[in-house]
This record gives sequence, C-alpha cells and structure tokens, in this order.
Amino acid sequence: MVERLYTLRFEIFLVIQLAILFGSLLVPPRLYELALLPILYLGSILAGMLIISQKKWITRFFILLFVVAAFIFGSSMINRQESETNVLMRLTVFFVFHIVVTWNIIQQVWRAEYVNKNVILGLMSGYVSLGFLAFFLFMSIALTHPGAFQGILLNTENMVQFSEAMLYYAYITLLTIGYGEIVPVIPIAQKAAILVGLMGQFYLVIITAVVVEKYIRHSTRV
Repeated sequence: MVERLYTLRFEIFLVIQLAILFGSLLVPPRLYELALLPILYLGSILAGMLIISQKKWITRFFILLFVVAAFIFGSSMINRQESETNVLMRLTVFFVFHIVVTWNIIQQVWRAEYVNKNVILGLMSGYVSLGFLAFFLFMSIALTHPGAFQGILLNTENMVQFSEAMLYYAYITLLTIGYGEIVPVIPIAQKAAILVGLMGQFYLVIITAVVVEKYIRHSTRV
C-alpha cells in the first residue's frame, strides 16, 4: 500500500496544492476557510511525509510538524478566532515544511534517470511549492513588520482577505509578472521579493532545463 502511494506521491501532493490554491472558487468562502483549508494544509504535510518517506529521520520530524500544526489549527477552530501568535506559529511550521519538501522534490526530479509522467508532475509540484514558500515568507514579514507591503489589495482589516492578497502577490512575484497592486516598501520586503523572483527564474532556467534535456536525450534513443 505504502509503495503504491509512494509512486503517486507527486500526484497527491500537487492535487492538494491546487486544492489549497483554488478551492475557494468551488466551495463557499467561509466553509472553505474554517473547515476545508485546515484539512488541506494538514493533508499537505501527510503528502509531504510520503515524498520524504525514504528518509526516516525527516519523516519523524514531519510527524512532529503535523502534531504541532494540528494543535494550532484545532485551537483556532475551537476559539473561533486567529491570534497573531497562532498565525506566526502556523507560518513557521509550514515555511519549514515547504523548505524541506521543495528541496526533496528538486533532488528527486534532478536525480531521475528517465523523464516520465511522475517526474513531470514532480517538476510542477516543486514550482507550486516555491510559491507557497514565497507566501509564508511574505506573510511572516508582513506580520512582523506592519506596513512592509503596500497596495490597494492590502487595505483591509480582514486577515483572510489579507492572506489571499499576499498569496496572489507571492505567485505574481515568483512568475515575475508584477502588476503593481502590491509593492514592497522596506528593505527586508524588497530583498524577499528579489529572492523569490530569483528562485522562480533559477527553477525554470536550471531545474526545468535539466529535465527537458534528459527527456530529449532519452527520447531520441528510442
């Protein structure tokens, strides 16, 4: 059973990532934020455990992260409110989680001898995971340095709307589109934006290029 799930690890992780990103388009927003989103985030940790299941010590670390995240989500749902401490703890947990998972995905894709559907899905999930990394980084800066980011989308007291805007900004920055509705206005936020843009470009130019080269090389031998 575990072996079968392991072969589907990238599919499972990618589906959960896409559900987190776009689930609010299909489910009523309040139901999505209060009930579905916590389950999806916890599910992403479980999917991450599957990705790194070959490394036992990291798996134990992920189990600890899962317990901590479940406790934070549970306390928030019971109290029906989000404290800044809870939000920062959650961001820290998922920031660490995505660093470990993204690195392992890149390693597995990089070391793949042949490019198949699984490798392509791993390549996709790794890029999406970079966007989540950017989101947790930007949110941490925004909460610890109020006013670090400015823009019409951030003119709200609603934490859910603020988070959605920062998630949007994270992917726009990763994709180097830059529409300008949100701008970093202090040095630490500006440096973070540069770092995210570089990560996105390095991923496309190096990791994706290596996978494409392997595919072309092996396909010409057939």
